[in-house]
Formats: sequence, structure tokens, C-alpha cells
Amino acid sequence: MTKVVIRTDDVTGFFARAKDAAQRADRGQSFEGKVTLSFEDPQRMFTVLSEARRRLMLEVMHEPRTINELTHRLHRNRSAITKDVGFLEKMGLLVSQRQANPGHGIQKLVRTVAPKIEMVATLG
Repeated sequence: MTKVVIRTDDVTGFFARAKDAAQRADRGQSFEGKVTLSFEDPQRMFTVLSEARRRLMLEVMHEPRTINELTHRLHRNRSAITKDVGFLEKMGLLVSQRQANPGHGIQKLVRTVAPKIEMVATLG
């Protein structure tokens, strides 16, 4: 996947995009390699994707990081980072994998699902 788009849109816009995608599939056309997450309310989008979560995503966009590295770099509590990583994984924005941490057991490495995440909020 090359890009994730997070946007505000109503149900009509959502179904228009879905119809367009279905028509492209029927014609055998390729898809852009992007995923779109839609929120009806801009405030809800920014509540779900809080400033702390957006900073976390930016941090792992540059390079994958462990939970421990994120805790230190973002100056946040480890449990808060772990909770946000789990939430953003459920949203489809981050992925993590467990890997060996020689002499210290297992650590979780976190990365984004795409090299670019675009947030679009339309008011009105």
C-alpha cells in the first residue's frame, strides 16, 4: 500500500467512492494502492486521531521504532504508548511485530502501513 487517506465525508460521499471503485473493478482497472478511512464528523476524526496519536504515527513513519524507543522519544508513559499502538493497529494505520531483543526478551517493533498518510477534513 502506498498511501492511507483519512477524511471527513458523509454517507453519500462514501457510497459514491465505493460505487466508483466497483465500476473500476468491473472494467478490470487497477487500484491506486491506497486505503481511505472516513469520518462523518471532523471533530470525531481529530478526537480519534489526537495530537499524541498523530505524533506517534509521524515518529514511526520516519523509521520503525520499538515501544521502548517511542516511550523515550515521545516522553510518554509506556502503557499509554502501548494502548495507542493497539488502537491505531485496530484502525489499520499501524502494524507491529514481535522480535527478539537479545538479553532482554521480546520487543514490539511498530511501523505505519503506508509511507504516506493524508488527513483531509472538510468543514461545512
